[in-house]
Amino acid sequence: MAIQRINILGVGVDLCPPEELEEKILDMLNKPGAKQIVFLSVWDLLKARRHGEFAECVRNADLVLPISKSILSGAKFLKKTVPVRYNPFTTVINILSILENHFKSLYLLGGRKKTVMAAEKNVSATFKGLQIVGRYVGYYPKSVENDIVQAIYKASPSLVLVSEGIKEKHCWSYTRRNSFSSSIFLYYKDIIGIFGDRIRRVDEKTFDRGHEVWHELLRNPIKFFLLFKWIWYNILLIWYRSFKKEE
Repeated sequence: MAIQRINILGVGVDLCPPEELEEKILDMLNKPGAKQIVFLSVWDLLKARRHGEFAECVRNADLVLPISKSILSGAKFLKKTVPVRYNPFTTVINILSILENHFKSLYLLGGRKKTVMAAEKNVSATFKGLQIVGRYVGYYPKSVENDIVQAIYKASPSLVLVSEGIKEKHCWSYTRRNSFSSSIFLYYKDIIGIFGDRIRRVDEKTFDRGHEVWHELLRNPIKFFLLFKWIWYNILLIWYRSFKKEE
């Protein structure tokens, strides 16, 4: 299926209604090669405007889902179709439910040993029809990376959830895409920690209000400096609306 992609400050964002997500996931699974879903925050959007691997990763992703309220307000300000905002945690749950209903498989990559084992146990208990075909911890030494890539290649999971401890984050699967014959890759830093009961997820009401940044500040106060990036984002929106035409 074809989902429309709009440009916000030169970065592609997909217009994917929730009711079309299942069809899109199944369509991706039917295509050969490695595929990628990107949860795009406003900070990621600013990073993707630069030249480099991350920009290429986002540009070539099969599905780019906005997770920041600022992206939606930016689209509205630029007089574009406003995309649907996705909550990363609930979206992962929805994707796992889709995979379970179609008897698909999952691989977990990231987290510490105790956490990923707990995550595997909890996911197995919740999604009984979903086959977990492998797992590997994050923060691994470079010497074992080829083994991890080979394990994922041989297991050929429907979805690989990539989490904390994977240094290249979104770009991990993108730079190694030619090493995989199939699989959808999705990076969400906290997901294994949440599944493993180590990290508390953001409350849905907090997320719906767009206040999840306060949750991030409590965990990491240095993120206060993101305020300057947010100001820059708004300056760019005014510039694009006033002087620049986007296709």
